[in-house]
Amino acid sequence: MEALNYLESFIHSAETGSFSAAARRLGLTPAAVSKNVARLEASLGLRLFQRSTRSLTLTDGGERFLHQVGGAFSTVRDAIANAASDDGEPSGVLKVGMALAFGREYLLPLLDDFLQRYPAVLPDWHFDNRAVDLVGGGFDAAVGGGIELKPGVIARELVSVDVVAVASPAYMAGRAMPQHPNELAQLDGIVRRSAGTGRVKVWTLLHDDGDEGMAASRPRAIFDDPEAMAHAAMRGLGVALLPMPHASRWLRSGALLRLLPGWCADAGPVSIYYPSKKFLPAKTRAFVDCVVEHFRQPEVAAIFDSRR
Repeated sequence: MEALNYLESFIHSAETGSFSAAARRLGLTPAAVSKNVARLEASLGLRLFQRSTRSLTLTDGGERFLHQVGGAFSTVRDAIANAASDDGEPSGVLKVGMALAFGREYLLPLLDDFLQRYPAVLPDWHFDNRAVDLVGGGFDAAVGGGIELKPGVIARELVSVDVVAVASPAYMAGRAMPQHPNELAQLDGIVRRSAGTGRVKVWTLLHDDGDEGMAASRPRAIFDDPEAMAHAAMRGLGVALLPMPHASRWLRSGALLRLLPGWCADAGPVSIYYPSKKFLPAKTRAFVDCVVEHFRQPEVAAIFDSRR
């Protein structure tokens, strides 16, 4: 197994560009990772990295070697992990990335049943509204929208997400209900700034009959988090355009009102992403199947349906 340990240190160092980052991923010290790479170089008779105090870059030979062994090593590692599990039962650390509010509201409730079925799995869940680097970050899976579909990554759609206009009953008290998106210009708006571009998002809403209109309210507050927007709307600060996963709960409770029924915008799907591997670890396959099965239930899909 020593040769596999040397390869693992090399591959993670190449992916992260740092012995320290590779060490954090592997649970080793930077010195141990550096020593493993040096031993691999000695056994190959080939310098794999150019080292300096500030950077770690692959040599031409290192680039070729990484291309040759990267995929094969992943296959061997997963085969060993599967063979080592008891009777093929899912086991081991399951590293999953997910958006903070979506994960807390819609994925965390699945955990009790999942752990009862697979007690040998240890969830290592990362809650972050930024899209994760699935492969580079060593994640087994990720759930969210807008994650870049790189080569070697599979995406399975869980639910299509609509954006709807909402406001609190207190805010709309004494105000005329808008009949068209362009009438939102007369109301205060809680708007969203894109974390990726830094620009304020302006939605074009579509009606069931094919009509469309720009939904641009008077900015009263700017946030980069839809969950914060929902809470600001409930406090009566103005109108918010929210994805259904962040609006549905409050619409059902009556804390928010749906404005412009029949109008919505398409925010794209929420999907579960995982590496494309011939030998997908049992823990990852079990988690993916569990999540997909849950979101295919009609009562769950109905939560995100803006037409209801």
